[in-house]
Amino acid sequence: MAWEEWEHLKGEAAVRRSTSMQLNHVPLDPGGSSDGGDLTVDHEDLAAIGNKAFDLWDSLGNHGRDAWSSSQSAASDLKGQGFTELGGALDHVQERWESQLKSLLDACAHISNHLEFTARVHRGDEHYISGKLSSIATLDKGFDEGAGG
Repeated sequence: MAWEEWEHLKGEAAVRRSTSMQLNHVPLDPGGSSDGGDLTVDHEDLAAIGNKAFDLWDSLGNHGRDAWSSSQSAASDLKGQGFTELGGALDHVQERWESQLKSLLDACAHISNHLEFTARVHRGDEHYISGKLSSIATLDKGFDEGAGG
């Protein structure tokens, strides 16, 4: 490809740029936000949500079983006094509570860990994309400098 042809193609691309596709962007919504709709991730927001999930996990882990001992004691007492079905029902409720508590603890841990992972991956992606874009700009600058000589 001759240098003149390269310059011609660059000029055509610059003209088409105004109508070309742009990734990670949506048209401005007249009634919407002023940020233009670009995809953004705020590390502080992700960290705050992850911290709240961790706090919930910690609090549930520390206090979610507070009633276990008294519930087991009451169920045993009820069975011992002839209220077998009622005592069994209380045992069932306590087992169901424990099952749901474990599910909620797992969900909180998953949210916290996933947001931490997402923030870390996003930082890596930003670094990678920035490096690629700066190398393209450097390459383009080299072609521009070569055109003058």
